[in-house]
Amino acid sequence: MLEEKDDNLLNADGQEPIRNEESTNESTEKTPETKEEETQETTLDSSSDDEVHKEIDDSNAEDAEDEDNHQRHSIPMPDYHAMNMASLVSELDTLLKNHKVQAIKEHVDHIKSEFDQKYSQLLEEKKDDFISKGGNEIDFSYHVPEKATFNTLYNEYRDRRNSYYKNIELTLKGNLEKRLAIIEELKGLINVEENINTTYKHFKDLQDQWRNAGPIPRANYTDVWRNYHFHTEMFYDFLDLNRDLRDLDFKHNLEEKLKLIEKAEELAQEQDINKAFRELQILHKVWKEDIGPVEREQREEIWERFSNATKTIHDRRQDYYKNIEKAYEKNLERKQEIISSIESLAQTKVTSHNQWQKLIKEIEQLREDFFSAGKVPAKVNEDTWAAFKDAVRTFNRNKNAFYKNLKKEQQDNLNKKLELVAIAEANKDNDDFEATTPLMKKIQEDWKHIGHVPRKHSDKVWKDFKAACNHYFNKLHSERNAAQKVEFEALDKKKAFLDDLKDYQLSGDNEKDLADIKKYISDWKAIGKVPFNKRNIESKFNKIIDALFKKLDMDKQQAELIKYGNRLDHLANEENSERQLQSEHIFIRRKIDEVKAEIRQLENNMQFFTNVDESNPLVREVIKNIDKHKESLELWKEKLKRINSLAEDDDSEEE
Repeated sequence: MLEEKDDNLLNADGQEPIRNEESTNESTEKTPETKEEETQETTLDSSSDDEVHKEIDDSNAEDAEDEDNHQRHSIPMPDYHAMNMASLVSELDTLLKNHKVQAIKEHVDHIKSEFDQKYSQLLEEKKDDFISKGGNEIDFSYHVPEKATFNTLYNEYRDRRNSYYKNIELTLKGNLEKRLAIIEELKGLINVEENINTTYKHFKDLQDQWRNAGPIPRANYTDVWRNYHFHTEMFYDFLDLNRDLRDLDFKHNLEEKLKLIEKAEELAQEQDINKAFRELQILHKVWKEDIGPVEREQREEIWERFSNATKTIHDRRQDYYKNIEKAYEKNLERKQEIISSIESLAQTKVTSHNQWQKLIKEIEQLREDFFSAGKVPAKVNEDTWAAFKDAVRTFNRNKNAFYKNLKKEQQDNLNKKLELVAIAEANKDNDDFEATTPLMKKIQEDWKHIGHVPRKHSDKVWKDFKAACNHYFNKLHSERNAAQKVEFEALDKKKAFLDDLKDYQLSGDNEKDLADIKKYISDWKAIGKVPFNKRNIESKFNKIIDALFKKLDMDKQQAELIKYGNRLDHLANEENSERQLQSEHIFIRRKIDEVKAEIRQLENNMQFFTNVDESNPLVREVIKNIDKHKESLELWKEKLKRINSLAEDDDSEEE
């Protein structure tokens, strides 16, 4: 009976169980566990519960080939997109030194993708720059030190990984043979004619061997587990002949599965959803491989409870990834804004080196912002990167075109400046100062307006020009210093005079003090002119005299006219005295006109006060202001007379 049933359920090679629809034997009834496995043959369009369990099973099948998958998950995943090439090389080196090669595949793939993108962009920028400067594309070459280091590290990773997978492939095949042998031995238990306790002990030993058999190739994982699970259930059906052993095992399995269910339900509260999903995978693996079936009446109930806890964690994980996708969408919006900004800057009309330097800094900041903006949805990653490269490339081409034209313009500027250097050197020893000085000043002014020259010539041409100009003006100043010997002597005398004047104190006798001050003014004038660049000493003298006048108890208008006379003398002694006196004359005429206008306005205002006595406070205030302005007018008129008198004296001297 058992032999016939077994033949119906196995295919020719004795591995893959065949579902015989005509068989109504109790042993072929599908349990929740076998139902779950059959859903793995369906597509992802099936029910959500099937999708949940299929995702976990697929993950477990993949991880079965990786003995270090828990270590792999524990390695943090930095934002490689925001790193430069040097940092990416450093990250790869660190991974190779500190982690097993089978645990870093995802990290290395991300690093390589980001490094290749950044390296490609850098080469494109350098090539555009090379061509813009007149280079031939076929001759372009650019060395990036990080590239050689990266290639060495990546080749090391690839060699170590290939070696690892060759070894693991042999191990997986050996483990597969062990598991198939266990299945064959398990199938044979049903036909063994021996004491049931001995057979049961043999069965438990085979279960221990199965648990310790190790991972097998991913492609064989599902089929081998199904086969094992099927023949395990066949053995439990066979144990109908000894229900005590079977019930004891069912009870133990139930206890273990309830523990797994409780752990799964606790995981639903875990905050770290990725950690919860990894631990859920382990629970599913233990459920399938380490724990046998329970009584048929309880199978549906406990499986549903385990499935509900699984679905809760799965749903949270799906929500988690949806939120990540939303974050990626926001990152995409930010990167699109950055690309638009770069495109806008690329279209900016720029006409100077300084403007370009400012734009280059802005572009560099936008590039940094782009790389630090985070990941975008995978489906638009390539398009976003391509748009970014196009925008930067357009900017670089416009920049390079400008500097290509600028190079020609700078060469023209160099020729112009060399002409000025020739003029300066030809006239640096000229003794005709009256004719040469304006010429030397003119070429200095022309130099300022020519603009930049090629950097490699900039320092030399400037040094040559500066040396020729300095030679001439040093000679000029030397000549003038000799001619100004008297003025420097006067300067020394005025310095000593100021020291004495600072110690002077008013006696309190107004007439005597006024006479002393006038004498000081007279003596100061008698000393004579000082060098033009030292004329600030006159201001120091005037400040002291003004302070002394303020202390005198005398008519303010008289004091003001004395001080003004001193000021006119000072203006008359300036090098450009004619222009200075002319400006002063215009200033006084304007002040006289302003004061007259104020007086007229105040007198017009008085006409509004009809039938009002002069004792009225408002009227008194207006009258007071009119008198004040009239006094001021008289003072300005007196100043005008004095400056006119000074001009007449100058005219008579010329005659």
